[in-house]
Amino acid sequence: QVQLVESGGGLVQAGGSLRLSCAASGRTFSTVVMGWFRQAPGKEREAVAAISRNGMNIYYLDSVKGRFTISRDNVKKTVDLQMNSLKPEDTAIYYCAADLSGYSWSIRTTTNEYDYWGQGTQVTVSS
Repeated sequence: QVQLVESGGGLVQAGGSLRLSCAASGRTFSTVVMGWFRQAPGKEREAVAAISRNGMNIYYLDSVKGRFTISRDNVKKTVDLQMNSLKPEDTAIYYCAADLSGYSWSIRTTTNEYDYWGQGTQVTVSS
């Protein structure tokens, strides 16, 4: 079992920055693949970024490359998403997710590959 709690969402103007954080509990964090997803109204949930257990493999959605950075701290049991140069189209509910399978270098980029989800945090970017 893994429990996930996101924080750091809010309202920001276009061009601004936000840092999302996800705190995990319930399992050795270094054994868990982590990802950040988002879901905008009327759209499917999509993977924004993912990071392997060992932090060596990282995935980014094309539209956020160069603007978002995912990182993890296996001691603090947190995974963060630094979001810079935010755009109105980044507006969505952001979720962190955990997967218990795979190898140390594995990453996961689809919703059905993840076992546990946080409650989500709203990010709103005004134009």
